[in-house]
Order: sequence, then C-alpha cells, then structure tokens
Amino acid sequence: MKPIERVYFWGRLALCVLTALTGLAAMCETAHAADPTSADTAAQLKRGQYLATAGDCVACHTAPQGKPFAGGLPLATPLGKIISTNITPSKTAGIGNYTYADFSDAVRKGIRADGAHLYPAMPYTSYAQITDDDMKALYAYFMQGVTPVDDAAPATSLPFPFNIRLSMAGWNMLFLDTKPFEADPTKSAEWNRGAYLVKGLAHCSTCHSPRNALMAEESSQDLAGGAVGTWVAPNITSDANSGVGAWSEADLASYMRTGHAIDKAQAAGPMAEAVDNSLRHLNDADLKAMAVYLKTVPAIHQAADTQPPGTWGKPVSDLEDVRGVAWPADANQLSGAQLYDGYCATCHQAKGQGASDGGLPSLFHNTALGRTNTNNLVMVMLDGVHRQADTPDMLMPGFSDLLTDQQIATLGSYLLKQYGNANATVTVEQVRTLRAGGESSSLVGLARAGIVIAALIVIGIVVLLVVRRSRRHVRTA
Repeated sequence: MKPIERVYFWGRLALCVLTALTGLAAMCETAHAADPTSADTAAQLKRGQYLATAGDCVACHTAPQGKPFAGGLPLATPLGKIISTNITPSKTAGIGNYTYADFSDAVRKGIRADGAHLYPAMPYTSYAQITDDDMKALYAYFMQGVTPVDDAAPATSLPFPFNIRLSMAGWNMLFLDTKPFEADPTKSAEWNRGAYLVKGLAHCSTCHSPRNALMAEESSQDLAGGAVGTWVAPNITSDANSGVGAWSEADLASYMRTGHAIDKAQAAGPMAEAVDNSLRHLNDADLKAMAVYLKTVPAIHQAADTQPPGTWGKPVSDLEDVRGVAWPADANQLSGAQLYDGYCATCHQAKGQGASDGGLPSLFHNTALGRTNTNNLVMVMLDGVHRQADTPDMLMPGFSDLLTDQQIATLGSYLLKQYGNANATVTVEQVRTLRAGGESSSLVGLARAGIVIAALIVIGIVVLLVVRRSRRHVRTA
C-alpha cells in the first residue's frame, strides 16, 4: 500500500470511528432525555410545567370538563369564535409529531408544523420573548410530562377573508417582533425577571393593552387597559389615578396570588381565571419581581380619572327609608335602594362594608365601582364571581336570570352614586349589549369592503389597459 493510500485508509477509518462514537453518544443522550426517571429530565420537566403554568396554557387549551390541554375551547373574538387546539403529545390529534423547531415556531412565531399560520388569539406575539432554554424546557414538558389525548378539537371556521390563514403572514410582518427578551443591564436582576414574565410568559399586554383596527396591540399604550370580550382589563401602568401607581408591591403580589386586595379590588371574569390557573401557582420571588416591574411601567393617564379608583365612596345606608315600603307593581320601577336591600345587603351589609376579613368585599374603596368604564360592574352583577373550588371563598352569584336590564342599570347607577364614582353610570343599553355578548365588530365588514375596493381597482386598471391597447391597435391599423 502506497503511503498516500495508507494515509487515506487510516483517515477514513478514524472518521468512521468518530462518526460511530458520535452517533452512539447521541443515542445515549436521546435515551437519557426520554427517561423520566433521570434526575436531570425530572428537573427539566418540573421547570417546563412551571413555565407552562406561568404562560397559562391550560386556560385556553382546556374546554370545560375537558381533559387538560386537549383543546376544544371556543375563544370569543371580534372576528368570531376561535377553537383552541389539542396540544397534548398525541401523534394523531395533538403535537406529538412536532420537532423542537416546529414547537418553537408555533409558540414564538405563530406557525404550525404544517406551515399554516395561527391566529393571534394565541399570544405568540408575547411568547416570542421566551428564551431558548425556557422553550426547550416547555418542549420537554409538553412531549413527556403531558398525558396524550387522541381526541381532535373542532376546526376553527372564521368568516371570509379571515378564514384565509395566509393573511396572517402579512399581519406578522407588520406586528410580530420575533426577538427574544434581552435583559436591561441598567436594571436589577429582579426587575429583569419581572419584565420577562410580564412581557413574555404571563403575556399581560394581551389583555391589558388596547388594540388597533387590525387587532394588534398598540405599543404606545402598553398596559393602558383593553377589552377582553365583555370585560375590561384595566390600566396597570404606574399612573396613580388610572393605573396601579397607588398600589404597593405587596398589594400587587398579594392580588396576583389570591385575586383579592383588601380595600382595593377582587378578581373576576378573565382575571379570576388567570389567578386561579396561573398566577397563584408562581413562587413568591416571581410575583414580587412582576410587581417590581409593574411599578415602573411608564404611566399612562386618562383625563377622566381624577383619583385612584380604589379611593371612592364611604360607608352609608339609606335602607331605613325603603324597608317596610311596598314594592311597586312594576318591578322595573324598583328604586336602587330597594334593589340593594333585596339582592345585595345580606352579603355586603347595610352600609356596603362587606365582611371584615375581606371574603365579602366592601363596596366602597373598591376599584369595580371607582372606574369610569363600568362594564366590569355590570358583568359582575350579571355573571357573578366564580373561582376554582380550592381557592379562598370569595363567590358572588350572578343575577342575569333574576334582574332585568332596567333593574341592573338602576342598581348599578345606585351603587356608583352610593359607594363609588358618582361621575360614572350604568345604562340600560349598556346592560343589554353586554348581556348579548358585547358590541359586534365592524372589522369583518371593513375587510370585505377593502377586498371589494381592491378588486374594483384591479379590474379598473385591467379595463384601462385593454382600452389603451385597443386604441393603439386602431391607430396602427
């Protein structure tokens, strides 16, 4: 064998051995990663579960009485109902065939493994902030720590043109920032941790920021308050009157942990779900970090807010004027005081003071009655306050089946005048609209009109070109 042939032979042999060893190591690593009894894997799965909880994935991807993460929950949006998908590791109905890259693209870019685009009801615009290490832990948890469910969720069917998912590609070009979170070196580690959670996993801006005509968050109004269906996610910037500037860090952390802040607020609607499914399960350090960050969010003030919403009202009663007085024959003619005596005083007490331990909240010094937007007050009266069974007892029945629109409006306006912001009011039309599911969106009509206009423009251009070509043909003939 010639020297050059020997060099070639031994070189190839070394390469083959190296390749075999590398493959063997990869196989061992894969087997180790798939072994749930491994200490490293168990730690990663636990971390992934914590991150999934911080991201509140279960809230949208679990239907009532459904199996965890199996999807099927209809999410009401201005465009119609979007049905959440099965994100269990089922290989037939879920994401069991997703590679890590597929999973990362779906969570951070809103693109499924088949290349179809997700709708931003899935908050991938916030999840884009998630770091690579956290994304790997999430992937490990959903692939190995979640029980597969082989039941496919119903498909989403939105009206034209929003049923064309490819249109989301243009939306993403305009509104999606795919850059992961970068720490601010001028801030503390605690502040940066809070910013990462608020901006990313906890996706607070998804609800607490207003949206523009194309349903994208208005970055200039970050956390200044937004609509969540029939509910209002309030301003949580650092402004003292419009936001949470008057809250202490301890107030904020306690509210996120329990859904209640004495003499300030109690969670209801979507916020109660966020507390129950996600925030109350976070550790104290993370809740404190989120509070630290929120206290520094640039203040955004609404002119109508002349004082903090939790400072309105005082204990007062006028029930002695209505007790013993016969109710009118027409129940819609009941006064606010009569309605309060009949439906509210038993729990909230004669002077609106509630219970001393806060389990039955006071009506004065209560943000639900201190804001100029009174939708949440109406929704609480209609739907009540419902919490999970293992949460502190802070329940209120809804009166949608007992009280008419007029009675809700009368009672709501009475509560505002008696215990809250006397400049605010509740109207019959407002109650009627919220009871029916909220205001309808004009976005579908606008989109269709835009398509028609664009089509007419294209047709006009084509006609113009044909006419010009015909004229040139006549001249040359």
